[in-house]
Amino acid sequence: MRSACLALAAALSVLAACGASAEERISVCFNYGCVAQAEVVFSDAQLAELAQLLGDARTPGEEREAVGAAVGRLLGWAGRQSPIGADRGGNYADDAVYGRMDCIDHATTTTRLLHLLERRGLLRFHRVLEPALRLRLLVFQHYSAVIEEVRDGGADDHDGAPARFVVDSWFFDNGHAAAVMPLDAWLQGEGPDDYE
Repeated sequence: MRSACLALAAALSVLAACGASAEERISVCFNYGCVAQAEVVFSDAQLAELAQLLGDARTPGEEREAVGAAVGRLLGWAGRQSPIGADRGGNYADDAVYGRMDCIDHATTTTRLLHLLERRGLLRFHRVLEPALRLRLLVFQHYSAVIEEVRDGGADDHDGAPARFVVDSWFFDNGHAAAVMPLDAWLQGEGPDDYE
């Protein structure tokens, strides 16, 4: 009897550990240059919602659209738990507001969010890369998170270099879907208005 109770207790502790590890914690950056960070927690229900959203994608294009929406939702949920809820698109609408985010904050945080999705197996058509830098006139620099399309169970696009896309949440107010557009177009200075 005692060994049965111990086995049951061990099984329950494993189940409890699995349930506790289902939520996700990450740090979000804010106040420009990632000088401040706050830890946020995403619940099982929120993560299940994202699994459904991304699971409905049947093509790489559909997954990119879902990734933009998922990043927006994650940032919105994070904004309810941290100062980033005050963030507005660009760098001027929220000047001097506690919780504002520049492109470094967005690129860092969005990359962390994308890794969260990747780690949970929710990205089937893309993998997460390091952030990209767009430099114009040696003065204006802009960073963004980047994903790369994969096909056939992870094999790169057969037409040469794999297709890469920025996932740029900097353009919009907190909680809005991120812009997802070809890296090459973004590097040429295009934004969401140019691409859509």
